[in-house]
Amino acid sequence: MTERRIIVALDVSRATELRQLVRQIKDSNCRVKIGKELFTSIGPLAIEICHDAGLDVFLDLKFHDIPNTCAKAVRAAARWGVWMTNLHCSGGVDMVAAVREMLEGEAHRPLLIGVTVLTSMSSAGLRQLGIARDLESHVAYLARLAHVAGLDGVVCSGEETRRLRQSIGKDFCLVTPGIRPTWANNNDQARVVTPARAIADGSDYLVIGRPITDSEYPQNAIARIVSEI
Repeated sequence: MTERRIIVALDVSRATELRQLVRQIKDSNCRVKIGKELFTSIGPLAIEICHDAGLDVFLDLKFHDIPNTCAKAVRAAARWGVWMTNLHCSGGVDMVAAVREMLEGEAHRPLLIGVTVLTSMSSAGLRQLGIARDLESHVAYLARLAHVAGLDGVVCSGEETRRLRQSIGKDFCLVTPGIRPTWANNNDQARVVTPARAIADGSDYLVIGRPITDSEYPQNAIARIVSEI
């Protein structure tokens, strides 16, 4: 996998904030993630700002809809030239198949990553939703579904990385959020691991937000995490 394994979560909401943050990290060895808050606030302008700075974009909108609607949304993302985007695995095989078919013939195809179970979710939270499987089993089930359906990989907690790498293999991309260096606060993440452990367990990319973006010097925070890896 590429050396640019850190994906900085751009959790801001205004173009001015985004431009300031991008200026601080554009020469770092990283990619960036645009999530719901930023995209809902300023739309595709966020992608343009990042691309103008030479940064690859992971468009993290967690698409989950009827197959045709989801497929058209992902095609629109592909036409913006995003490097990676994601779908909820719980949308099912038909939804994934519709997305893959829609992208056939497009000039650019982003990496398609499945969302298994959000890192803020616990086993108790799954039971509240009526899901009988324990958290680990449900993550494994959804990851296998994503693999069979032809996705390029999944988003998974660092706690599941080693098991998924062993069961699915080395050619399946694992993207790990909930990454917290030893010197950072866990905030609202229930399942967190350090950058070094995540990489050792088989993660390909690490999504890191507040430990970088809340730092006075984001570029230095990135360098510190790279040294830990």
